[in-house]
Amino acid sequence: MLVKTFGSAVQGVNAYTITIEVNVSPGTKYFLVGLPDNAVKESEQRIKSALKQYNYRFPRQNVVINMAPADVKKEGSAYDLPIAIGLLAGSEQLPTEDIDKYIMMGELALDGELRPIKGVLPIAIQARKEGYKGFILPKENAQEAAIVNNLEVIGVSTLKEAVDFLSGNLSISPLKVDTRDIFQTTVHQYTADFADVQGQENIKRALEIAAAGGHNAIMIGPPGAGKTMLAKRLPSILPPLTLHEALETTKIHSVAGKLGTNSSLMAQRPFRAPHHTISDVALVGGGGNPQPGEISLAHNGVLFLDELPEFKRTVLEVMRQPLEERRVTISRAKLTIDFPANFMLVASMNPCPCGFYNDPNKDCVCGPGVVQRYLNKVSGPLLDRIDLHVEVTPVSFDQMTSTRRAETSADIRERVEKARQWQADRFKDFPEIHSNAMMPPQMVKDLCRINEAGRLLLKAAMEKLGLSARAYDRILKVSRTIADLAASEEIKIEHLAEAIQYRSLDREGWAG
Repeated sequence: MLVKTFGSAVQGVNAYTITIEVNVSPGTKYFLVGLPDNAVKESEQRIKSALKQYNYRFPRQNVVINMAPADVKKEGSAYDLPIAIGLLAGSEQLPTEDIDKYIMMGELALDGELRPIKGVLPIAIQARKEGYKGFILPKENAQEAAIVNNLEVIGVSTLKEAVDFLSGNLSISPLKVDTRDIFQTTVHQYTADFADVQGQENIKRALEIAAAGGHNAIMIGPPGAGKTMLAKRLPSILPPLTLHEALETTKIHSVAGKLGTNSSLMAQRPFRAPHHTISDVALVGGGGNPQPGEISLAHNGVLFLDELPEFKRTVLEVMRQPLEERRVTISRAKLTIDFPANFMLVASMNPCPCGFYNDPNKDCVCGPGVVQRYLNKVSGPLLDRIDLHVEVTPVSFDQMTSTRRAETSADIRERVEKARQWQADRFKDFPEIHSNAMMPPQMVKDLCRINEAGRLLLKAAMEKLGLSARAYDRILKVSRTIADLAASEEIKIEHLAEAIQYRSLDREGWAG
């Protein structure tokens, strides 16, 4: 008897349907075809054991299972459930009326329990798009799939539950989730707040500017000055995710298997902080079946690179194109996949190997030229894509022990949202541009005009401080953001002066 069940495969951040054709006929052999990998081939042993637990029989006949389209490689153990259901239906142990109305995915344990899988959200989105009635999957993944409306999400714990549901012997109510309610109740839940940070007012101001304009930033300072602590609080002052952004972010984390069990919608901006031993593939994504890397997991959020010069040069260089294009393209012989990568880059570094160059309290013990060689580990083209260079100094004892409550993230976020609204109005005719940091050079000339006094100040700064030519556009973009925070239509001289001070690493002689 020939029956068909339906599963799904994920490529990039999208899914496509896999038809699993099971033909049970007289004979004694078992064939599994359609380019399955080893994990799919091994499903035979898992399914045999699971069926035996519930007194179902594995068909001792000629069994041919074809996974179509047959020219696309099938990977992973999540096809166990649709193959098992197909075998039961093909051997007439299960009625076939409803099995073609559902997408089914799940890994079977030897005792018949279902283990959670990854990539559930894009599969559910595709199932609704193609008009399937429902999605049968492990109960731990049901919350995630239920984000998609107009699709019956049937969470089951065992193979027996799935079989009983399809045969009509068990009634399982589809899981209902109010996506908007979840979003509204969790969008403002932050684990860290700027109110916890004593002192460092100038660094908070710099991060506020970075958040308001979407600017990349780097913090330079000695160990223990608070660089990592401040960076971790940056997502709390960024504008909240929109529902569309939340779904987009959740989809990427679902594909990468980073959501965890019983999770649903990601309502906070992601904060990713990979270790400096990370490989370039782990950072940008890749693999035989390309998976998203850290820069895509940071989409719509913050990518924090602590101890920037310790990262391998090749790892840092692969970020240059994604920083410009806001996406990463992974090409293979048979396919090309785009992963979104619209993130804010925040980096931190010591000013020298010992960490105390320019420190007012401790002497640097690095030899001549060592500081410059250390800074040269970070290439000019990468620094060219970082708008704000912020020098961080240690907090004094009086500031650390102060009982005065610092400004909260909510207060700072309110100012950031107002500045972002100015930018939304400014770029309403340019849908691909959302913030000042994304302005191309020609738009900088048109929208970041300065008066004669400002021009003279900028000229003097570039000559006296030895600023490089690449600093020019960056200063204008940052000054435009500072003006937006001040609700000013024009860039004033004080806005320009503040922007100039955020180009530390461009100053000739900064490292001796």
